[in-house]
Amino acid sequence: MSGPIPALILAGSRGPDDPLALATGTEHKAFIEIGGQPMLARVVAALSQVPAVGRITIAIERPELVEAATSLAHWRAEGRLSVMRAADSPAATVARALEQIDGAPPLFVTTADHALLTPQMVRHFLDHAPAEADVAAGIATDHTIQAAYPGTRRTYLRFRGIAFSGCNLFLFRSERARHVADLWREVERHRKRPWRMIAMLGIGNLTRFLLGRLTLPDALARLSTRTGARLAAVDMPFAEAAIDVDKPADLELVRGIVERSVSPSRP
Repeated sequence: MSGPIPALILAGSRGPDDPLALATGTEHKAFIEIGGQPMLARVVAALSQVPAVGRITIAIERPELVEAATSLAHWRAEGRLSVMRAADSPAATVARALEQIDGAPPLFVTTADHALLTPQMVRHFLDHAPAEADVAAGIATDHTIQAAYPGTRRTYLRFRGIAFSGCNLFLFRSERARHVADLWREVERHRKRPWRMIAMLGIGNLTRFLLGRLTLPDALARLSTRTGARLAAVDMPFAEAAIDVDKPADLELVRGIVERSVSPSRP
């Protein structure tokens, strides 16, 4: 890829009844403080330290919160940040961003609750995303995660020879990547029900998945055929890459990691 890649931070929330915002007394989940800094600002700081990442757009349902945030003032003053109104789902927001952000695709996408994101993770992901892939997604294996944080609960997809958790790191590289956003709308509806996601690949692949015979390359190949875009997974050797702040237990874990200043884990 030539030139810096624009980045999108998905910062939508579940509205005024978001349990994490309510539990922490925070107006919006993205602004929950970890290590004395809002999660959103931590993500912006990590991205801003990667030369391959260009202008950063924050997608949020209340853009005025970004404009008023003193924690983001430095990057706003530099002209590094822009803001757009989030759509009704992450997939719909990505689809909108691919249309609205100048120069996109390519577009790098992550989330505001990726509070442990580091420049090293971003560089590794971008450096290892296959050049031929239209869309790449970061994953971390159960071995990587459990070796660093035994007993932590993650949602795993289990294929033959590998089980992994998503890392909320995506690269939409080409025009064909737009088709994947449409499929993502279906996938996000079944994020906590892996078998329903696999069922979209066809009954034969669902059977193989349930029997533990479906491989990740086979699943990616089938998805590539369905969308007309080449999909790839990037193995992330950082356990923290798979830990976002989605529930109170996650928040407690992430705050503990930050407080102990644990370096990103590598196998």
